[in-house]
Amino acid sequence: MPLRGTTANVPRNPYPPGLNPMLPLASRRYGAINWIGLATLYGKEVRRFWAVATQTVLAPLVTGLLFLAVFVLALGHRVDQIGGAPYVDFLVPGLIMMTIAQNAFANTSSSLMIAKVQGNIVDLLMPPLNALEMTIGIAGGGVTRGVVVGLTTGIAMMVFVPIDIAHPFFVMFHAVAASLLMALLGMLTGIWAEKFDHLAAITNFIVTPLSFLSGTFYSTTRLPELWQTIAHLNPFFYMIDGFRYGFIGHADAPIWTGVAVMLGVNAVLLLLVHRWFKRGYRLKA
Repeated sequence: MPLRGTTANVPRNPYPPGLNPMLPLASRRYGAINWIGLATLYGKEVRRFWAVATQTVLAPLVTGLLFLAVFVLALGHRVDQIGGAPYVDFLVPGLIMMTIAQNAFANTSSSLMIAKVQGNIVDLLMPPLNALEMTIGIAGGGVTRGVVVGLTTGIAMMVFVPIDIAHPFFVMFHAVAASLLMALLGMLTGIWAEKFDHLAAITNFIVTPLSFLSGTFYSTTRLPELWQTIAHLNPFFYMIDGFRYGFIGHADAPIWTGVAVMLGVNAVLLLLVHRWFKRGYRLKA
């Protein structure tokens, strides 16, 4: 038996030295950016779409190949060249960009919409993440999905069509910038929408028409002058036009104008998403 006065019977203190177990734990302090939380949120968004890669990556790839087959078979022998390039070379970048845009938008919009409908949006709002960190983390997941889908679609199309890259910088810039634009637009839609009907309405009546009417399958130089002006007001036009320029070296609009438009639109969308997160717009009861 231990002798009286010894500490053999005293239980070991499970708390760190100097911490009074009777007082509440102090909140953890972070630097300017909560890197752990940001990386965790981004990883969650990536794992979310990667867990169902057959639906989120393989399905858009197959859709892109079907579009390629249909348009080449239907128009390939009727349209010789556009912008000094064979029609199939002109078409491929537009199809790749279309898959990038649609999937970046779908990733962020569905993530927020599902969280709101299932009632677990609180899991996003409660962690020690500020509005900017939430914006970057969720948008980063959308950008990753867009780039991954575009890369896999491009590799698959290379099996059937020889693809040359004239300006790699513009290919990479517009792939990332377009993915970010659509991811931010998807976040705005996911925050604003209160049910899946709202999400479907934005997709069917705004995103899809703007994608198809932005020069994906044709050159805007073939449009009447009035419709060319209208087409150039569509920011989707610049992300497809600049991306195509990176492949074939031809653009329907000044390439640096497109770069400026992409940077400006992304900046505006980023500020708007950040403001909505900071206010808790349609996120807090």
